[in-house]
Amino acid sequence: MTPSDGPDGDERPGDRAIRLVISDDHPVVRQGLRSFLEAQGFEVTAEAGDGATAVRAVQETRPDVLLTDLVMPGVDGIEAIRRLRTDGAPVRILVLTSFSGSDQVVPAIQAGADGYLLKDAGPAALAEAIRAVHRGEPMLAPEAAAVVMARVAGDGVRHATSPAASEPHPDLDRLTAREREVLAGLGRGLSNRQLAEELYVSEKTVKTHVSNVLAKLRVADRTQAALFAVRVGLVDPGR
Repeated sequence: MTPSDGPDGDERPGDRAIRLVISDDHPVVRQGLRSFLEAQGFEVTAEAGDGATAVRAVQETRPDVLLTDLVMPGVDGIEAIRRLRTDGAPVRILVLTSFSGSDQVVPAIQAGADGYLLKDAGPAALAEAIRAVHRGEPMLAPEAAAVVMARVAGDGVRHATSPAASEPHPDLDRLTAREREVLAGLGRGLSNRQLAEELYVSEKTVKTHVSNVLAKLRVADRTQAALFAVRVGLVDPGR
């Protein structure tokens, strides 16, 4: 839990601003993002025009979130993400880019990005995505989520000849009925707030269920749980 989180993991009004590094090779884009985000109460600790500079900025200013493009000169965004994860930097990473193809989305997620948003997203969506990633919730644009789910579905097809492919996954037996509902929601990319509204429970209860699901499935985060939900058929990737 970060210093700006409340007892149940939510940000509390009046706590310190979320600190950001903005990485994009277009100065006008960086300036526009900085002006908007600072007006929304975020604190921008540094800007970077390439991946190598972004890595140094994160190491030196220790922000909460890195907001980064992918296609940049020299060290690109994916390599920057990979270097930061190898270095163990305690930073959340939100990709903000114009590209939604599998050649960008899948490598970025595999490298360790916590979220993936397209530049045509609205200002409110960007601010909420930053807050969600800061809370530890993965945030995928619908286009990016579709790419990830299609990749997982393709992996499932390639393994469909395995005798065990049609068998229920044994780890599902560890979950209660409610936890399976939560897992299915994670597979659909729902946030804690959306899950709470759909299941008619509090967000705090959802967080407890999510923690139990991660522990019982022995996965590290919500993204891995979401991919598991697709693999075992709780979610239809075509929907």
